[in-house]
Amino acid sequence: MTERQPRDERQMKNLCIIPARGGSKRIPRKNIKEFLGKPIIAYSIEAALKSGLFDEVMVSTDDQEIAAIAKQYGASVPFMRSAATANDHAIIADVLNDVLNCYDKLDKHFDNMCCILATAPLLRVDDLQKTYDKLIQSDFVTVMPIVQFSFPIMRSLKMDQSGKIEFNWPEYAKTRSQDIPVAYHDAGMFYWHKIEEWKLGIFNRGAVVLDEMCVQDIDTEQDWQIAEMKYKLLNSKS
Repeated sequence: MTERQPRDERQMKNLCIIPARGGSKRIPRKNIKEFLGKPIIAYSIEAALKSGLFDEVMVSTDDQEIAAIAKQYGASVPFMRSAATANDHAIIADVLNDVLNCYDKLDKHFDNMCCILATAPLLRVDDLQKTYDKLIQSDFVTVMPIVQFSFPIMRSLKMDQSGKIEFNWPEYAKTRSQDIPVAYHDAGMFYWHKIEEWKLGIFNRGAVVLDEMCVQDIDTEQDWQIAEMKYKLLNSKS
């Protein structure tokens, strides 16, 4: 990917969208559950505001309690999320399109958007900035944070119902781990998009690699505890 000259940031308007529906299943009320003393969504809001990158930081929710907490920590909730994008089957792209359509009706338009998940307490302002810089200095339509798999996935195993195991990729069974191609996965924290191109379905993606210590998927109570431990370690004073 060849880089182009940076666009004039002074003329650009950036929107931060934090999706936070009320009906989380695996961890009830997950988006406002207390994380080391305050609702977990507060960390995403505060990082977005602190970055100074956004003309508006908004929370998309169908829940009045979440809306009130979002406003308490400095985010806007200009409209409530539609029922169609608040069910278990809606995907993030549906939510983003819904938000953009609502802003269009208000005659408010933006150049770039960043979708920050409500459960991203390890999010760092520097990572938001680095990823944004890559977006505007390149032809990428989307730039997102990724993290390297901690174990070579080419050496992964599968198991049948009898308990028998075998390699998913037998050709790598005897390959030294240092000789196996590096693989990455989505950090699951935030996504920058150039709005006009994204709406057209142009999915030209780039990425910034994060340290594994700064990434934690939170789907279970154990995940939550690990995230709290990582946060304490990252923010402990030496």
